[in-house]
Amino acid sequence: MAGPRATNQVVRRRTGSVIGNVPAELSSFVGRQDELTQVKRLLSTYRMVTLTGVGGVGKTRLALRTATEVRRAFPDGAWFIDLGGVLPPELATFEMPDAQAVAGLVCATLGVREQSARAPVDALRERLARARLLLVLDNCEHLLSACAMLAEALLRASPGLRIVATSREPLTVVGEATLPVPPLPVPDRHEPPALADLTRCASVALFTARATAALHDFQLTEDNRLAVVEICQRLDGLPLAIELAAARLPVLTPHQIADRLIDRFALLTRSSRRSPDRQQTLRACVDWSFDLCTKDEQRLWARLSTFADSFEFDAIEGICASDDLPVEELLDLTNSLVDKSILVRNHDHGRSARYRMLQTMQVYGLEKLRETGEDAFLARRHRDWYEGLVARARAEWISNRQAYWLTRLTREYPNLRAAVDFSLREPGEVDAALRIALSLPAMYWWARGMFREGRRWLKIALGATTERGVRHTRAMLLASRLAFAQRDGDASRLLEDGERLARRLDAPDAIAQAMFIRGTAAMFRNELALAVELFEAALATLDRAAEPELDQRLHVMFTLVAAAGLAGDHARASACYREVLAITEPNGEGIYRSNAMWAHGMVAWRQGDLDEAAALQLASLRLKCIHGLDDTLGGALCLEVLGWIEAGQQRPDRAATFLGAADAALEDLGTPIRTFGHLAEQHDECERQTRNALGDRIFDETLRHGRGLTYEEALAYALGEVRSAPPATSAAPTPLTRRQQQVAMLVGRGLSNREIASALVISQRTAESHLESILTRLGFSSRAQVAAWMARQHPDG
Repeated sequence: MAGPRATNQVVRRRTGSVIGNVPAELSSFVGRQDELTQVKRLLSTYRMVTLTGVGGVGKTRLALRTATEVRRAFPDGAWFIDLGGVLPPELATFEMPDAQAVAGLVCATLGVREQSARAPVDALRERLARARLLLVLDNCEHLLSACAMLAEALLRASPGLRIVATSREPLTVVGEATLPVPPLPVPDRHEPPALADLTRCASVALFTARATAALHDFQLTEDNRLAVVEICQRLDGLPLAIELAAARLPVLTPHQIADRLIDRFALLTRSSRRSPDRQQTLRACVDWSFDLCTKDEQRLWARLSTFADSFEFDAIEGICASDDLPVEELLDLTNSLVDKSILVRNHDHGRSARYRMLQTMQVYGLEKLRETGEDAFLARRHRDWYEGLVARARAEWISNRQAYWLTRLTREYPNLRAAVDFSLREPGEVDAALRIALSLPAMYWWARGMFREGRRWLKIALGATTERGVRHTRAMLLASRLAFAQRDGDASRLLEDGERLARRLDAPDAIAQAMFIRGTAAMFRNELALAVELFEAALATLDRAAEPELDQRLHVMFTLVAAAGLAGDHARASACYREVLAITEPNGEGIYRSNAMWAHGMVAWRQGDLDEAAALQLASLRLKCIHGLDDTLGGALCLEVLGWIEAGQQRPDRAATFLGAADAALEDLGTPIRTFGHLAEQHDECERQTRNALGDRIFDETLRHGRGLTYEEALAYALGEVRSAPPATSAAPTPLTRRQQQVAMLVGRGLSNREIASALVISQRTAESHLESILTRLGFSSRAQVAAWMARQHPDG
């Protein structure tokens, strides 16, 4: 550009030495460094970048910071256009094409004089033809068509123009790059960082910065840190909501704010008077998003709030469809809600996409659902659909779909819990809670280590019903099994009551279940001969059941392999093992097959065949990994037996490592090795032998090292197949755990989830879970963002 004398020049407004009107920041800019880098990188390649995201996520602030940092690259300046005050066409009181209305506002901001004979768009195109400037079009969501038409017209006319737009959904302009702006990362609720590290989390840093501004002597302390973590979690890391919460500190403590967030829309109602009306309160912000949706989108938003956590599209079809929301329209409506940032698509779950709502959007949707009177109906439909899902899982459990169902049921667990809770609190619905609990495959409870939760469900349901049929009997016996797993005194009482009722009803499957529980209890007391007798009786009783369940039979059989083998009946153990394989291998089943390998490996160990014993333990672990079976209990017991084998092979350092790793995993599940009386004696002997070989100090250090391994690291150590990722540098603080850093490093190298699982010797589902945690902690939405972040963390590769 030559200078202001040219007739097609923008009128330049200077603030100091800077051209444009980008407002100065009045508060600190917290977090978003990675997103800021991405926007600037995209602007170097694309001529238009649209920042999308839910209301209050910080799109405007990111756009303004971007403009501030890059404006010197634009000789004609960076210009901020707030479109929030422009009425959409349906509310305008005068006739003007909406693109022209937006163009008129841009003209006024840039100082381009309109002429009555020419449309504002034409005037802008002429004036910007040779300009080199940045336009920030803020709040485009209610004027999508207008903004898209204007942006495309100006970009075609002005090669030197760059546009950054903010909107709750993309403008879909040719050549547009879209960058979703996620909420700020929040601390892990289960393992919140230490106080010294907490402010490295952007959401906590934002709360602290705004809290200090509102209350000058505010400090993050050990006393209030968990309350601040809860605030950030429950507000989904939304910057607007966090700022509104911090503004309450002059009258409420962090603990009081956290307690009152059950009614977040009433609490978060204060902001700067200079803020737009829609950002004065959290409710106004969400109202704005709701009003921008079509009636069908609003209806689906409300119905989707029924879900307790993430969900898949088949659940949307099964629960949300109706005469006024036809199933064939749901895919497009779901896509539209994703575009509008109401729904968030979860990351990389293999064959099936999953969706979730931020808590704030869900709470708002539930309010709308109650207003329509559909809340109870949708909750019941939700319960019925998930009851059907569990029934399908049970029907396909002994098949090559087992790993799928184990993964699916794990992901659906919050929804299953919501379905059970609905049935427990609704009069006359308690039987449905029992059906869901009993339909879950038996090994699901053990593989996931979910003993306490299952007992809670069953205790409430059993206490709320007077029915004394077979279902009630089976529920008492399942509760007894779960209590035995935790060495709880209620186990014997529940077993006595359940077996008495089973025999009175002459229910063979329930009687066999009672015998199996008695056999397991005997085995845990190391009374192996009695255990074998009871297991054999259970199998014989199952043979006379009208429809014996293969799931129950396999559970008895693989346990019989262990009991008979340890009792010295190796022939019976081997025959039973072969029968398990004959059933499971053709069906592609994994859990019972791998557990039978573990049990038969103990038989080989007892016979002194240590090589065969080790081969069976490792084969069991590999089968769990290959099939994606997240069977922590089964894997931990494999590690325990590997410790015995290593001790027998005169490798005490490895033996102590395995003992420590097994101890840690079992304690995490609430089932320490003392639970398993038939294993405790061998454990003690292995520990004694290994301690004598290493000496007290080295043994304790090695045991402690084993206990410090993650479960996945212990599997990798056992299998000897890990290709170690470089450790994270200590120079750059990171919110990621050590295992998450390893996964992120491999993502940066371009590995797929399957390849990461292979490299770290973990299941693909576990790799996917780590990746989702990484994306959440870093506030990212794609693998590419993780790769870029890792490149910055490790510039030397």
